[in-house]
Amino acid sequence: MPRFSFAAAILAALLATPAALAQPYPSKPVRLIVTVPAGAGSDIIARTLTAKLTEFTGQQFLVDNRGGASGIIGMELAAKAAPDGYTLVQGTVSTLCINPALIKNLSYDPVRDFVPIAVIDDSVMVMVVHPSLPVKNVREFVTLARARPGQIGYGSAGAGSVQHLVAHMFARETGISLIHVPYKGAAPAFVDLVAGHIQSIFSGVISATPYVRSGKLRALAVTAGKRTPPYEDLPTMKEAGGPDIHASLWNGILAPAKTPPAVIERLHTEIAKAVRAPDYVERIRASGGTPVITTPDEFAKFMRAESARYGKAVQESGARAD
Repeated sequence: MPRFSFAAAILAALLATPAALAQPYPSKPVRLIVTVPAGAGSDIIARTLTAKLTEFTGQQFLVDNRGGASGIIGMELAAKAAPDGYTLVQGTVSTLCINPALIKNLSYDPVRDFVPIAVIDDSVMVMVVHPSLPVKNVREFVTLARARPGQIGYGSAGAGSVQHLVAHMFARETGISLIHVPYKGAAPAFVDLVAGHIQSIFSGVISATPYVRSGKLRALAVTAGKRTPPYEDLPTMKEAGGPDIHASLWNGILAPAKTPPAVIERLHTEIAKAVRAPDYVERIRASGGTPVITTPDEFAKFMRAESARYGKAVQESGARAD
């Protein structure tokens, strides 16, 4: 072989080496940051998803629980992670759409710092009351609240929480006056509700279902446009004579800003396969969730709409972060 041709061949091989050695994504374990403690509803969904992603990709997808500070700790950690697809975060209505309106000088920006991949769960909320409250439906609840202004209390996971803001929307739309009783999380709110110290709460179905099924609490309606598992026999808010409120506790997967489009596309493809898998659907529905899948663009549009709606509720309610 002539020297020139040999040198050209060597040069071509060297130039091709990076592409030849590039490993397909993912080639090492992927971390999914979850901004709630282990065992919470969002954590159950995350662990079910990562198990399927591990199965489909042959690479480990691991949950990293970083709860606390209204989800800020986990979101900030994810925002600062390398944009290589090996750190993801599970965002919620609270961390992506409420915190920016509630918290001044928030350390992360949901739009600037992240690339949306997909909404994976859109679980409706349910209005529940203590059985001692003499109401069987939403219409009777509103009538009673008008007769007892400022006497019926509702619990929430804290000022500015989604439970607080949905109850505020309900009271605004019906023209009633309720007492907001904030707690440090949903669990203690349910303890007081079951004990009869407060009378109502708007809750995610995962938290409320065990109490409703045991008869300790009474469900009145779901905050959705149609009847939804596991409450197929329960009317929607509108059917029950209340305002047409649509509210849910949803979860979405995001990556740090500047993550390569090819990685986002691969992640979306695998996440969509996982969310549609029969065993995944069965597990999520059994826990009270509702599996869904969106495109990245649909997720971005949904975030904008939710941010506008909850931002207005934060302003109206006067909620402030502690």
